[in-house]
Amino acid sequence: MGFFYSQVFVRPSYPTQSFDGQTVLITGANVGLGLEAARHVVRLGAARVILGVRNVPAGKAAKEDIEASTGRPGVCEVWEVDLASHSSTLAFGDRIAQLPRLDAAILNAALATRTFQVAEGYERTITVNVINTLLLGLLILPRLKATGQEFPSSQPRLAFVVSEVHAWAHFTEWKDTDKPMQLLSDPEKAKMPERYPMSKLLEVLLVQELAGRTRGSDVIITMVNPGLCHSSLAREAGWQLAVMKLVLARSTEVGGRTLVAGISTGIEGHGAYMTDSTVDNASLSPFVRSEDGRPAREKLWKELSAILEPVRPGIMQTI
Repeated sequence: MGFFYSQVFVRPSYPTQSFDGQTVLITGANVGLGLEAARHVVRLGAARVILGVRNVPAGKAAKEDIEASTGRPGVCEVWEVDLASHSSTLAFGDRIAQLPRLDAAILNAALATRTFQVAEGYERTITVNVINTLLLGLLILPRLKATGQEFPSSQPRLAFVVSEVHAWAHFTEWKDTDKPMQLLSDPEKAKMPERYPMSKLLEVLLVQELAGRTRGSDVIITMVNPGLCHSSLAREAGWQLAVMKLVLARSTEVGGRTLVAGISTGIEGHGAYMTDSTVDNASLSPFVRSEDGRPAREKLWKELSAILEPVRPGIMQTI
């Protein structure tokens, strides 16, 4: 019932916090919530906004749209990244590391599909939404930390866009194996109608673990639930969600506000789950808050470490 109340009666506030002089990264910024979040950040004075996109022509169109609507040309830059690819994610992260500063990042790119495909040895949704999203977060973390040291007036922020549907997943696999993401990538056992909620649950657990290993005074790490919004994310997710969106979905612009809130919070937001643009850890799923939540995320972190260390040796020491 909380979901329905939020969708119908709660309208996240219009962003007003200044980003004057700051450099901000937003992935998945060519359409939907990422595009609207980028528009807000440009409107609020950011000096440089990196649009991380898989589709470069669409990214260029988004850049032109943002410039036309805000009257601020020359702020946005379109950089290519494909989170289904380790090499593309590494190249993008290394390029971000060369920026003079990085004040905030919104990792928003995600995939929702019922079609089983493999990318980098794991089911594609797991690779995009979980493994390489965390890889990118780890790759840019040193640049964020350094910005806070080099520019004392900046408090670096890193927001991961998750979803309330993480509460719909039944993650029994964590007890069955030491490598739950590998098990979830077994084509004989993958439950693809439930895959997007599962991927968001895994992301929530891993971001919690990352935040717990990172001091908020260095980088504030948040998890953002934008609610159900009109966007292109669910174009492969089935007709049931399409019908629900017609009735309940927020506008794309309103959804974009929640992403901006994720990089506007203070230290109270570190490691926190944000919904309706406010910190609300009580809205995390019962499983995440249960006694099983901690060992599940520790097991996932161990598996993630084993996956990423061969991809970029020493990556887990960046925290």
